[in-house]
Amino acid sequence: MKFATFSSDGASSYGAVTDNGMIELGSQFPHWPTLLDVIQGEGLDQLEEIAKDKPVTHADFQYEMVMPNAPRILCVGVNFPDRNAEYKDGSEQPKYMSLFPRFASGFTGHDRPLIRPPENHTLDYEGEVAVVIGKTGRRISQKDAYKHIAALTICNEGTIRDWVRHAKFNVTQGKNWDKSAALGPWLVPFKKASQLDDARIITRVNGEVRQDDVLSRMMFPVRREIEYISTFMTLNPGDIIITGTPTGAGARFDPPRYLVPGDVVEVEVNGIGTLRNHVEDEVL
Repeated sequence: MKFATFSSDGASSYGAVTDNGMIELGSQFPHWPTLLDVIQGEGLDQLEEIAKDKPVTHADFQYEMVMPNAPRILCVGVNFPDRNAEYKDGSEQPKYMSLFPRFASGFTGHDRPLIRPPENHTLDYEGEVAVVIGKTGRRISQKDAYKHIAALTICNEGTIRDWVRHAKFNVTQGKNWDKSAALGPWLVPFKKASQLDDARIITRVNGEVRQDDVLSRMMFPVRREIEYISTFMTLNPGDIIITGTPTGAGARFDPPRYLVPGDVVEVEVNGIGTLRNHVEDEVL
């Protein structure tokens, strides 16, 4: 089953996504006003159970960023072998993963526009899998890492490339422009290892495949990401780890192929779905 945050007639809630529309569930669980509260309350199973007997309540709605109040979002950078080679700096596979923070304000929802700011037009795409932590842990072993995942979703980790070069050791400002990225469309409860171990990311721009790879090729697999991150910080329910993007981002073409208004970006991950967004210029 799939669970999404949505809005309709000026009100926001969350619900179960079906082929025929949305089953609103937020009003059934006043003690869990958002999907973050559901995750923190270990309530996805309860949502699944009650949704089985409920009719569609909304056929007309808009998707929102799947967890708009996500407390912490950590991204793993340069996590595929070909991505490392793209930098053409002669470096070997790093011993430790690169990490940077993103904030919820930088994300929009499925079928909503990615916003290109007037200050810089190097808006790029990065298709990724995101894992939502469901169980608190510190110094989590790789063996136990999957036990701490509540759900999976998809990320287009949009980036203003020129702004990741504004400082010597900092990419944060290029990674956090308002609504430059997307997270969704929905959460898929994590129930078995194959959901990650067999996952494949395909990113298309205007129907053209730009990225195509499998998570099993990541230099730092999800189990290692959770182990490493939980070494220095306690992971809490609702934290999101964005796990890394394959080769093929627009910046690595010669000349670069940055996104422009009207472009449509789709990130497909088997077993989760497809996250789709179009590009618009910011209206000042």
